[in-house]
Amino acid sequence: MLGDFSDPAPREQDGKIPMTENALEITDLRKTYAATKRSAAKDALNGVDLVVPRGSIFGLLGPNGAGKSTLINILAGLVTKTSGNVTIWGFDQDKNPRQSRASIGIMPQEPNLDPFFTPRGSLDVQAGLYGVPKAQRRTDELLELTGLTDKAHAHARSLSGGMRRRLLLGKALVHSPQILVLDEPTAGVDIELRKMLWQNVRRLNDEGMTIILTTHYLEEAEEMCDQIAIINHGTVIANDTTANLLSKLDAKTMVITPDGDADLPALPNGISGTKRDNGTLAFTYKTSLTRADQILSVVHDAGIGIKDVRTQEPDLEDVFLDLTRD
Repeated sequence: MLGDFSDPAPREQDGKIPMTENALEITDLRKTYAATKRSAAKDALNGVDLVVPRGSIFGLLGPNGAGKSTLINILAGLVTKTSGNVTIWGFDQDKNPRQSRASIGIMPQEPNLDPFFTPRGSLDVQAGLYGVPKAQRRTDELLELTGLTDKAHAHARSLSGGMRRRLLLGKALVHSPQILVLDEPTAGVDIELRKMLWQNVRRLNDEGMTIILTTHYLEEAEEMCDQIAIINHGTVIANDTTANLLSKLDAKTMVITPDGDADLPALPNGISGTKRDNGTLAFTYKTSLTRADQILSVVHDAGIGIKDVRTQEPDLEDVFLDLTRD
């Protein structure tokens, strides 16, 4: 156990203990990068409103350049916002910067490790930067959690890419934050490390930690996240539970395996079809306008025997592409 994150020790804010149902609250957040000699001014965030419930696994998705990195860097205190309000675990980022920063841990996308530090040394230094007393440090627990116990005294420069990413996770957890941000945590890692990472994420979430995940692997977000927000051009364009997002696409695909070689029959309006390389016939239709038996009737009337039939529901990738398509 890395501690119970569901009921952290209360800390005072202006003499009062912050009480909120949400781990993160963002209101009208804006960031404009000033013009330079090489580029014009750029609006990276355009009035972002976002609420992340406590104890959730929350997905933050978007295409490259959508504003995700700017948002994360503002949460980390690395980028100064232009305007808006950010509250982290009940602490206003402007009024209580130290408390809000202590409430969040961030595993960055790019490794930022000193090559001459060992994993144990890196964790101890990071804990010292957060003011964690030596008696309260969980260095051994974090080394075990990340699978680095046997590499505790190896220099970071000798670690593999996957081990470095494990160490980044450990560094994000040294101060026992209530919120953990994972920025593209599985980019370029092998299947074994990916599996280990998600096991640890679920364990931490079960202990009460709120997880915010950004990833380009949409199947991971679909499997892991309770709720997902999609950001595009600096604006939140969707924010709902994963199940509700998937249900918003009024589309389904019926895949028929014909009994022998068959070409696509003539199709009525509202149904599109393709013949796949493996010989199956795929028919896509809107469930609100077309019934499945209508497609089967078209196939039957064309004299095509049916060996097998199955349907495919839309996945998160379909929803993402539909929402972010310019």
